[in-house]
Amino acid sequence: MTLATDRKTVGFIGLGIMGHSMAGHILAQGHDLRVFSRTRAKADDLLARGARWVDSPAALAAECDVVISIVGYPADVEQIYLSADGIVAHARRHAILIDMTTSSPGLARRIADAAAERGLTSLDAPVSGGEVGARDGTLAIMVGGDPVSFNAARPLFEAMGSKITHMGPAGAGQHTKMANQIAIASTMVAVCEALSYAKAAGLEQEKLLDAIGAGAASSFQLNVLGPKIAAGDFAPGFFVHHFVKDMSIALAEADRMKLNLPGLSLARGLYQKLIDGGFDEDGTQALYRVYSGMLGGGDAV
Repeated sequence: MTLATDRKTVGFIGLGIMGHSMAGHILAQGHDLRVFSRTRAKADDLLARGARWVDSPAALAAECDVVISIVGYPADVEQIYLSADGIVAHARRHAILIDMTTSSPGLARRIADAAAERGLTSLDAPVSGGEVGARDGTLAIMVGGDPVSFNAARPLFEAMGSKITHMGPAGAGQHTKMANQIAIASTMVAVCEALSYAKAAGLEQEKLLDAIGAGAASSFQLNVLGPKIAAGDFAPGFFVHHFVKDMSIALAEADRMKLNLPGLSLARGLYQKLIDGGFDEDGTQALYRVYSGMLGGGDAV
């Protein structure tokens, strides 16, 4: 990794399945990294590599030129940014705040407005690519917010991703991520149905994937997650419960815009079956359980 020519003090909040690798890329780029996570043990190897632990989001924000977060839910984002002891209230003047959580476009706009009142700027910059993309530094990063701040933060984005796009004003990054999740949701349903059909027809699922994976059916869901399904591997690269959260945000936004998305509604209902069956921390490819009677009670669609 090339060292940063413009070394910054960067704070990173959230060291989960994706955030840990993303923070590691920032550290490897040569920045002075501060970290905070609800579970300190998740930071151990980053601390061993030179990162510094800070005891709260507010304390972290007070020390940093740039604050990056990737946490779980919109409620978590609102708490760490907009509470009295949150990031906006305690950040350095002229700091850039970057939330990379998949969250609500409306909340992204509220954070931007609150930040502007204190002489700060914020970017909503959700990502796509899952655990593999985070680990390899190949995430797609879709950004909303001030274009000047986007350009200033671009080297940090380039440490974490290979496709970085400024989509428009505050909230535009989140809207783009909603469109991404909508596309994934129905594609994942289609992949599970194709593999279910192949099995019922007596075909080898692995051979099927090889046969159709280079054609018009090609997708990340088919070519990367399909083999996991065929192998019975439902370990998470992205949690089911986070995906249902994303689909719920997208459906709420669609309802606000008076837009009917029946495919997304179907997908969310099918994924809800996984949560109801106790598989909320499986990966998104575990949707196949719904089709194969693997929910514990033989309950297949």
